[in-house]
Amino acid sequence: MPIDIETFESSSEDRLQHSEETNADRVMQFLAANPNQAFTQSEVRDATDVKAGSISVVLSRLEDRGLVRHKGTYWAIGEADEVAAYTSVAESTRAANDRFGEEDMDEWLEHAVDDENPE
Repeated sequence: MPIDIETFESSSEDRLQHSEETNADRVMQFLAANPNQAFTQSEVRDATDVKAGSISVVLSRLEDRGLVRHKGTYWAIGEADEVAAYTSVAESTRAANDRFGEEDMDEWLEHAVDDENPE
């Protein structure tokens, strides 16, 4: 995913080399870069380097969220509104992680409310 020029200018090289890009991110980037085309599962896999055993699950989950469309053996980027919402959330999460650091799930769970045993 691209970053804004302010982040590029103000970040160290080490910080910009750190990437937590997911398989879904890579698939979405590839399909978004090719919005006027549809691809077979193997073409998406080859273009994104997602493992053969994972690509089907990734595409299916993205389809369930309305982020990609599927007909026959072809896959394409989803409708603009759904993709825009996904991109907005993904960018907001990245910006928050850059600014405040990534959350530690164990630390979060220490402070989470237990609905079964409220204090």
